[in-house]
Amino acid sequence: MEEEKDTIVVGSRKSQLALIQTNHVIKCLQEYYPNKKFKIVTMSTMGDKILDKPLPKIGEKSLFTKELEIALANKDVDLVVHSLKDLPTTLPDGMCIGAVLKREDPRDSVVLHPNMQGKTLETLPEGSVIGTSSLRRTAQLKRKYPHLRVSDIRGNLNTRLKKLDTDDKYQAIVLASAGLIRMDWEKRIEQTLEADDMLYAVGQGALAVECGERDLPILQLLERLHHGPTALKVLAERSFLRTLGGGCSAPVAVHSVLRGNELTLTGAVWSLDGSQTLEETQSCKLKYCSEDDDDGLRPRKCPYRTPTLYCGMSPSNLTYTDLDISEKLGSDLANKLIKLGALFIMNEAKKKNESVAL
Repeated sequence: MEEEKDTIVVGSRKSQLALIQTNHVIKCLQEYYPNKKFKIVTMSTMGDKILDKPLPKIGEKSLFTKELEIALANKDVDLVVHSLKDLPTTLPDGMCIGAVLKREDPRDSVVLHPNMQGKTLETLPEGSVIGTSSLRRTAQLKRKYPHLRVSDIRGNLNTRLKKLDTDDKYQAIVLASAGLIRMDWEKRIEQTLEADDMLYAVGQGALAVECGERDLPILQLLERLHHGPTALKVLAERSFLRTLGGGCSAPVAVHSVLRGNELTLTGAVWSLDGSQTLEETQSCKLKYCSEDDDDGLRPRKCPYRTPTLYCGMSPSNLTYTDLDISEKLGSDLANKLIKLGALFIMNEAKKKNESVAL
């Protein structure tokens, strides 16, 4: 076992939002471990550097995580803070998600150009341009709001908001609510999109802390941050995506709800233009965890050992029973869509993306 460290080195992207999220994680850890010191090391990822191409056309996995994971593998950092939606469902060998923090609002929000205040997606003028770099958002916008046009927009949150406000190209952009809330920009939210309007990305709104799979001191350190209800919801979502084999090259989205101990997952896939869609919902009963476990669950494992991973996630303080149930919910729902033709729709979307990229 590795020795415990007095100073923990934390890896983060350089953007303002990434640093806000990283500092939030450190603040939480500092409350539990006041004698520990934390040092942030920042770096730029490929997704931060390549801004002239839509994300699906870059043709590289781990766009926002690879450089950070290299630093983790080289032991230049002890742990890394990510937006969970950026983490692939299969992590590099030797790495795991040591903690998933309590989820912020996972929904998407509409931010309007200053001269469009008071409008909604439904009431925006015919031909209004909506900025997004997400195939998931694009497909749903085209399906539900055919009077609107969709155009790619890249850059961090600050950059996209500046483009919206200073250029006349976009009448609105669609962003994750969680990022706007964490940046204290809730006043810019004109419309929050419910599940009937737009399903969200797998893991959206949740923060994940990645570390070495066998770094037991760090895993034990992170266990206090692991939020059971959030972890089980996002596990079902990640299992759904992993079974489909999807990523950013095909429109895939989810919506998960935990009421009492009943976990319900909705999952869907679309063609790029939104004309084809498959959507299904399925539920399961958890044995130990419920929505009332707001502060996470008490540790249930003894002795501590190298864990079995679930879509790259350490079980931490959760029971294997509930983890198995949640993982199965995601895979069962995905297999239901596969039987209905989901893989054909996804493969067609990927082919179109590749042909445009060439």
